[in-house]
Amino acid sequence: MDDYFRRVEEARDFLAAELKSVPEILLILGTGLSGVGERIEAERVIPYREIPHFPVSTVESHAGELVIGRFGGKRLAAFRGRFHYYEGYSTKEITLPLRVLSLLGAKILIVSNAAGGLNLEFRPGDLMLLRDHINLIPENPLRGPNREDWGPRFPDLSQAYSPRLREIFRRAAREVGEEIREGVYVAVPGPSLETPAETRFLRLIGADAVGMSTVPEVIVAVHAGLEVLGVSVIANVNDPDHFRPILLEEVIAQAQAAEARLTRLMERFITLL
Repeated sequence: MDDYFRRVEEARDFLAAELKSVPEILLILGTGLSGVGERIEAERVIPYREIPHFPVSTVESHAGELVIGRFGGKRLAAFRGRFHYYEGYSTKEITLPLRVLSLLGAKILIVSNAAGGLNLEFRPGDLMLLRDHINLIPENPLRGPNREDWGPRFPDLSQAYSPRLREIFRRAAREVGEEIREGVYVAVPGPSLETPAETRFLRLIGADAVGMSTVPEVIVAVHAGLEVLGVSVIANVNDPDHFRPILLEEVIAQAQAAEARLTRLMERFITLL
């Protein structure tokens, strides 16, 4: 743990020296959604490989760079590409970049992902606002000694997804004429996709969508005192009684097809913050 604390602080010191200031708004762009970052008026782009101790994404659809710039009239920092438990990283490694930015003054985390629909009322291409989550990844990024100056030993996740930000997001959706869903996201380890029996189980425990990311970052964000907003692009919907093979190419294609809608909605949301 001493080594982990050291690595976080070295990455923090590097970025503090490289950047004049770090924005209060952070944006994590997930599978098929990195193109949103292309709309940011970038003032600085730093590849992850240049930042001490940052992991490097092994997933082809994740660009792997930190973008500082303006979007929706606000200054923000965007992670173009994220890391996953299934890549072999620990949840502490996955969340190290977020921890670093939280120590540099970030206050709001906006996180997006592509997810599989479990709620049979959903359709591919729907946008789901996260109201809660279920963590089935078998590791918690807060496990081990706690730094009280980083956050409390037992953070309260009863409102992990900010009611204030969710209401602003609903208003933004109304203003741009976008219908949104709301639901519970369940995080699984991956990389294998769900069997019909697993799909039934996930629906039984109350999940509306399933993915392999997001929850570790949200846990660390709440621990660090950030407000969180989460959005899933529903890439496919599978009825366990009429199951179809899940193809990753289709998941990415659906996420990319929804990209323009999500970009417009996200831009309005950030403008309203």
